[in-house]
Amino acid sequence: MDRGPRIRVGVQKSGRLTENSLDLLHRCGLVYSRAPDQLICYGENMPLDILLVRDDDIPGLVSEGSCQLGIAGLNVVEEQRLERQQGGEEANVEVLLELGVGQCRLALAAPEGVPYEGVHSLQGRRVATSYPYLLGNFLRENQVQAEIVVMSGAIEIAPKLGKADFICDLVSTGSTLAANHLRETQTILESQSVLLRRNLPLEPESEAWIQRLVRRMDGVLQVRESKYIMLHAPRSALKAITDLLPGSEAPTVMPLEGRPDKVAVHAVCPEAVFWETLEALQNAGATSLLVLPVEKMLA
Repeated sequence: MDRGPRIRVGVQKSGRLTENSLDLLHRCGLVYSRAPDQLICYGENMPLDILLVRDDDIPGLVSEGSCQLGIAGLNVVEEQRLERQQGGEEANVEVLLELGVGQCRLALAAPEGVPYEGVHSLQGRRVATSYPYLLGNFLRENQVQAEIVVMSGAIEIAPKLGKADFICDLVSTGSTLAANHLRETQTILESQSVLLRRNLPLEPESEAWIQRLVRRMDGVLQVRESKYIMLHAPRSALKAITDLLPGSEAPTVMPLEGRPDKVAVHAVCPEAVFWETLEALQNAGATSLLVLPVEKMLA
């Protein structure tokens, strides 16, 4: 496996995306080994290695070619893209897939009691953030002049310290804002983890492996919330029962040996299957209901 070119994937070494990223690669079939004190996981069955690094370093490593792929938050990718762009450099990265985890948003927030009537409320005011390029781009697009106060952490306490009038920070649940008597006012960027690559040509063998990995990831992501439902149904209630299957367009219907009045129904449901759904199916006449997880699917 080491004879040909190998692909390096940059993954956050510790944090909220680490476990999800490693699990996704494992579900794509990657078997890797890693010593406890090492930051490189060596792929044993694919020419693919995982480089565990700081989240902020991943877009740069991909852009420079140290990694051919990376998994990072879109907020980090876009912030660094704008930083390079304003510095006259090419970012050299492109997003291949949205991975649907680590959802959050970069949002403006105001202290309780401070009026906010749209982006022009920021005119001439101070806004604290650790994303100065995304915030600066947002202000320019809206023709607003405001002072950007760059902070590396604890953005939410900036108004209490008198360092800023508003803040611009990542928000997921909003509990941190509420605890600091702030209210969310406007979203600048919706973010989640993404798979990115260097947008320059690679060796044909590496390109083929990247496309193969993307297809596998897409197959895993398609069925992340999916369930496989099997049940028995009276023929007379078949339409009512299939209508209740969440998100399923064309279930498989098969005859039951020795039971002309009943059929077996199998379906992949891309939506969550709740207890209420199963109870509704049972009330419609379904029996022998079985719900199984779906690990992967190729269209």
